[in-house]
Amino acid sequence: MFRLSAQPLDPAQLAHLLHDPRAGACVTFEGWVRNRNEGQAVQALDYEAYAPLAEREGERILAEVRAKLPVLEATCVHRVGSLALGDLAVWVGVTAEHRGAAFDACRMIIDEVKARVPIWKKEHYTSGTTAWINCATRGPAADLSSPPK
Repeated sequence: MFRLSAQPLDPAQLAHLLHDPRAGACVTFEGWVRNRNEGQAVQALDYEAYAPLAEREGERILAEVRAKLPVLEATCVHRVGSLALGDLAVWVGVTAEHRGAAFDACRMIIDEVKARVPIWKKEHYTSGTTAWINCATRGPAADLSSPPK
């Protein structure tokens, strides 16, 4: 499942969705709003997305990862709206029978979401300036043709 959320994320509740008696591993990733980006002091940010397109691309990423790696479940939830320093902005969770697949899948998902899902963030700097950053400015997407080394 991939979804956007205007509400704060609860990692424990999200991890509970992944419980599976076949799973030997659960790997999660939490992306938080940090106080610096590319040399600028950040005080807050806003996330915006066109939900139908973002959710469709997010689901496509999860399907690609499931097709390439032996995972049992994969979930990603990304915040939209205004976030403060330290807020949880994105959560990824993966279960698999073995840890290697879970780690690889979790990394692939967050890398692909950052590169491909049309989510824009407006960073508010302590200097009083702002900047919009979108998925097209985040660098190339990871190659999903083979698992990471």
